[in-house]
Amino acid sequence: MLLERIYDEDLAQASYFIGCQAEGEAVVVDARRDVAEYLDLAQRHGMRIVAVTETHIHADYLSGTRELAATTGADIYVSGEGGRDWQYGFEANRLHHGDTISIGNITIEARHTPGHTPEHLAMLVTDGAFSDSPGYALTGDFVFAGDLGRPDLLDEAAGGVDTRFEGARRLFASLRDEFLTLADHIQVFPAHGAGSACGKALGALPSTTVGYERLNAWWTPYLRDDDEQGFIDELLDGQPDAHAYFARMKRENRDGPRLLSPLSPVDRADQADLARRLEADEVILVDTRDQHAVHAGTVDRSLHVPGLAKAASYGAWVYDPERETRPLVLLAPDQEFAEAMRDHLIRVGIDTVVGFTPDLDGLPLTTPAVVPPSGLDAVDAAMLLDVRNRTEHDDGHIPGSEHLSGGRVLWHLDELPDGGTIVTYCQSGVRNAVIASALRRAGYDAVELEGSYAGWADRQQSRPVTAPA
Repeated sequence: MLLERIYDEDLAQASYFIGCQAEGEAVVVDARRDVAEYLDLAQRHGMRIVAVTETHIHADYLSGTRELAATTGADIYVSGEGGRDWQYGFEANRLHHGDTISIGNITIEARHTPGHTPEHLAMLVTDGAFSDSPGYALTGDFVFAGDLGRPDLLDEAAGGVDTRFEGARRLFASLRDEFLTLADHIQVFPAHGAGSACGKALGALPSTTVGYERLNAWWTPYLRDDDEQGFIDELLDGQPDAHAYFARMKRENRDGPRLLSPLSPVDRADQADLARRLEADEVILVDTRDQHAVHAGTVDRSLHVPGLAKAASYGAWVYDPERETRPLVLLAPDQEFAEAMRDHLIRVGIDTVVGFTPDLDGLPLTTPAVVPPSGLDAVDAAMLLDVRNRTEHDDGHIPGSEHLSGGRVLWHLDELPDGGTIVTYCQSGVRNAVIASALRRAGYDAVELEGSYAGWADRQQSRPVTAPA
């Protein structure tokens, strides 16, 4: 048996390629939307992808299940659990508790593990060439290394009201009735790692075991003592902010993401035509440089999405394809970078990249407003806006600041002042620059705090203390 983990550092998301070498067949679990890597793996190992499946209706990225099936002719398998409101809206084979997918000597058994979402499945994998019992579990957003999938996303991202409490109870039951009944040696492969907003304390390890989690997980004492309420209280406390674009991902993944294939090349734009279209506000330039380069000068009303590392995440913070119809042109050094950036953006449903430019020559430029910490008191600001996570704000913030995390700002403009200057900050300045660009594009007078909270805190510590007279 072949089992390969394909990990997206941007979204902290893992998908899995499972193949039977004897029969040359493979299944992909929780695929992302740019499917070239799975096709390359299949070709490298001389295999055919005959099945694609997913653990649940994802909220943090757009699923590639339909895309991969359309490209390869593979059969689609999705959860049929969760009740009427949690059924997929596209043609696929429905998996219920105990149903199996077989590829060659390998059997994948679906186990209904609600809690993170009502329809959630875990997948138990048995390599029949070696054993007649499972040796691996793909746990999706159920059990992570060191943590559990959050049960509050339906409230945060899907319009639910207090569903988190029922979700937490179901998660407790899923641990008790499913996960803890498994053998200790079973290796656990979750769908996310450290940095994901799908839990509050995910470990960076790519895998764990049932036995290790049984011994060491934070939730073990609550299950051992049958303390459901204590479990619920700790699980729900301190969960990070859910990004607002998660609601769109839920809807699109339930209904079936738009098919992309084949992807067109991202060609270099004609500079004169690009300048004209920018002046006419027919396209949006995405500046992919770091914030220091942007502060030295960028295209007027451009969006800032720095580099590839968090392109999908930050892109989804500042561009909502449900409300914005203008296509995107990337400021990118070459076509290879532009196409890699495009691939990251399509993972969150941003399909409107139409070209790239390697420089700003002849384009309408502006210099974003920045204020140093020493000048903050002199700014007559209508709002001092902290765009960090809620937990960061709670740990310490600039006095008088309001909090609205970066992934939620554009969906909560009603919480911003109608006029005046908004001074924005994050921890070091990266997220701040991203959000400030979106606010400027939306017509706000956004000024960035240079060095952000770290710069302000350093200045507070270095200021001389005057002894009382």
